Amino acid sequence: MTDHTTTAEARQMPAEGQTRPGKKQRERGPIGRWIDAHPNIWEFILFNVLSNISTITRIVVTWIGTAVFVSWLGLTQPFSFLIFDYTGKGANGLGGFLTFLFAEVLAQVVNFIVQMKWVFKSDASFANAAWKYAILAVIIVVVNLTLPGHITSLCEGWGMAAGLAATIAAVVNTLLAVIVSYPLLKFWIMPKHGDTGKEAGK
Repeated sequence: MTDHTTTAEARQMPAEGQTRPGKKQRERGPIGRWIDAHPNIWEFILFNVLSNISTITRIVVTWIGTAVFVSWLGLTQPFSFLIFDYTGKGANGLGGFLTFLFAEVLAQVVNFIVQMKWVFKSDASFANAAWKYAILAVIIVVVNLTLPGHITSLCEGWGMAAGLAATIAAVVNTLLAVIVSYPLLKFWIMPKHGDTGKEAGK
């Protein structure tokens, strides 16, 4: 009885590489096949596209912060601390600084989670990655606050119009942030240790 049952089950089992009867093998479309063939390029695309989630977060929190700290609480007294200067007209003083601070912190938290879980799919320690990312975020923020002014002044010194100079400064700032942050995130802050172990075991 057992032999007959085993023989019957063996006939029902599909051969290796074949699908079970009645089940269709799900094939990858052209986009999926391209992603499989170019995982690093796809990862870089995701890195840039999904970074916009933190940008949207920054914009929304800025709107909310301006409404709360500036319009509602009226914290518009001039404020200056280290490289942060909120003393000029339209800077919104202390309220402007608090708005920037909350918007930047929340945007960086969102970007950290998005990059670690969705882009790099890292299995690194959350705590270990967090302090490294904090260092990178501070560096990027400082550069973003200081570099554009120097680039704009340099371009205007070369005779460029103010609008063009500001545009070039923004482009250089963005490219520099990508060039610096992508390899640091991929290889230092959010590496895939599991992949490294697999390669070593081969």
